[in-house]
Amino acid sequence: MKALILNSGLGSRMGVLTAEQPKCMTEISYCETILSRQLKMLAEAGIRDVVITTGAFAEVLKDYCRGLDLPLSISFIHNPRYRETNYIYSIYCAREQLMDDDILLMHGDLVFENRVLELVMDSDVSCMAVSSVIPLPEKDFKAVILDGIIRKVGIDFFDEAMAAQPFYLLKRNDWKVWMDSIAGFCERNIVTCYAEDAFNEVSAQCGLHPLDIGDMLCSEIDNSVDLDRVSDRLKEISVRTVYMCFSTDMVHSGHISIIRKAARLGKLIIGVLSDEAVASYKRFPLLPFSERKVIFENITGVYQVTEQKTLSYKGNLEKFHPDFVVHGDDWVKGFQKPVRDEVISVLASYGGRLVEFPYSDDEKYLSLESRARADLALPDVRRARLKKMIAMKGTVNAIEAHSGITGLIAEKTVVYQNGQAHQFDAMWISSLCDSTSKGKPDIELVDMTSRFRTIDDIMEVTTKPIIFDGDTGGLTEHFVYTVRTLERMGVSMVIIEDKTGLKKNSLFGTEVVQTQDSIENFSAKIQAGKMAQKTRDFMICARIESLILEQGMEDALRRAFAYTGAGADAIMIHSRRKEPGEVFEFVEKFRAQDAVTPIVVVPTSFNAVTEEEFKAKGINVVIYANQLTRTGFPAMQNAARTILEHHRAKECDDICMPIQEIITLIPEE
Repeated sequence: MKALILNSGLGSRMGVLTAEQPKCMTEISYCETILSRQLKMLAEAGIRDVVITTGAFAEVLKDYCRGLDLPLSISFIHNPRYRETNYIYSIYCAREQLMDDDILLMHGDLVFENRVLELVMDSDVSCMAVSSVIPLPEKDFKAVILDGIIRKVGIDFFDEAMAAQPFYLLKRNDWKVWMDSIAGFCERNIVTCYAEDAFNEVSAQCGLHPLDIGDMLCSEIDNSVDLDRVSDRLKEISVRTVYMCFSTDMVHSGHISIIRKAARLGKLIIGVLSDEAVASYKRFPLLPFSERKVIFENITGVYQVTEQKTLSYKGNLEKFHPDFVVHGDDWVKGFQKPVRDEVISVLASYGGRLVEFPYSDDEKYLSLESRARADLALPDVRRARLKKMIAMKGTVNAIEAHSGITGLIAEKTVVYQNGQAHQFDAMWISSLCDSTSKGKPDIELVDMTSRFRTIDDIMEVTTKPIIFDGDTGGLTEHFVYTVRTLERMGVSMVIIEDKTGLKKNSLFGTEVVQTQDSIENFSAKIQAGKMAQKTRDFMICARIESLILEQGMEDALRRAFAYTGAGADAIMIHSRRKEPGEVFEFVEKFRAQDAVTPIVVVPTSFNAVTEEEFKAKGINVVIYANQLTRTGFPAMQNAARTILEHHRAKECDDICMPIQEIITLIPEE
């Protein structure tokens, strides 16, 4: 694309301002002229070739442009008959420089804002800037529009017309048609009319479309009144604010491009999503908020960086009242649409505008995200994330997984509600579910080698932290090796219960004989495990069975403080009751003396309590321990029964998930 700027006019209506220089060199603010503003905007937009026609003060104009030192290749074409011709002849003089390219055509006295330039340049068709909100001028250009195409341009047209400005994007073929008509006029010495008169002769062949710019600034300066009006608009533009939000921790060229576009609209304020919001929205951030904030603070064009605590923009929009919000057009549909709708509503309340640019889904950007997810699967990175998530969010959730496919369900299931995303933070590798999936009883019959294989299967296809059900931990000497293996694999936490002997599921309570370990023995096991681990990231959680075995609250608390004293990184309190009262009582009494140690619950029986309620009570990890197993097996049993009853598979299809949907869960690499 090449820009053509017409600067061969005399500008006599500007009086003394054009006595010694062309009109385009008129100052419109304390730091720029009409032309310097145009050229700087073109350079920032990526234009490199500019053709400028000259008339009076041609050498002054050339020297001025060279002094701007912009990354532009400027060709100057002089109109020797500038005193007796209109700009149609200037275009004719420059015709050799304007062939075989798309042309961005503007008058040298035209002042416009960046958004107008972007809209014109982004057009897929030849277009001219028009406005549906500006009253038709008496003596300036109007465009006659029929069936969505501009048929006539001139000052004398009023019917079916809109106010227009001499700012065009002309695609190569359309420009050639108009250029040939211009050449025909000039070679017949019809040189005192507008170039648009030549266009009107061939408009049916050009396909020039109107580009409605509304009330955005795009105006010629013909006299001092225009100059004052435009200068005032530029002052308003200079104090505009623009708001964008980012969740990324990998800034690439696509981000830089949209940031530059946004910064050209006004003072750019960037909201950086909090770590908690990012983790809930997409994935655990590789860089914490503090570092992501610094990255954006050091990008040229960014005026201010602030925290955005949620996906909702509302709080920051009401705080900053930006004139524009900038976003990619990827949120027009999908789960972010409610967020977009809310943004539009808030902006409408005070007159702000939403500007959307095409979303960049370049393959190289997608590969960066894939690499980031791959990094999250590395053992050292994965292991550390549970502690970080607890510190970041206060309360995290985990759901059981017992195979690669259930791990993928835990990894990829996301629910979008009112513009917010909700997903699981971690996975629970349950002894019960692992045993059940193998058709074996939950009595520690499945050995650790087999259970480690389950972890491998899940880790191979997922990235989220893993909490491992270690049952009783076995003999202390064996537990030491279990800790080392789990830590090396990248598991974040092992939970061991303070019972001894052949394991019985806790939900049986006192219905079967269950023996609780002594405080001294279990504390020694914890200490041995802590001494065996190599990193500070790995967590050992002590599961207290006192309430299950009806040993009372005091016993549970005494054990909790003893276990944390022995080095336990977290405490899990368990209960069979359908009401959470005794769990909440334990938490309240424990928190009175220990406000730091994470508390874990498995609300299988008291399942009416929400995560928000658990968080309010001071509970840090909520584990949904067996729901995938308990829903999956009845569904499979029902499918088998349906086939047997009907002696065919047709009726079963109604309750089957399409295999294509299952395949989409499975990563290709």
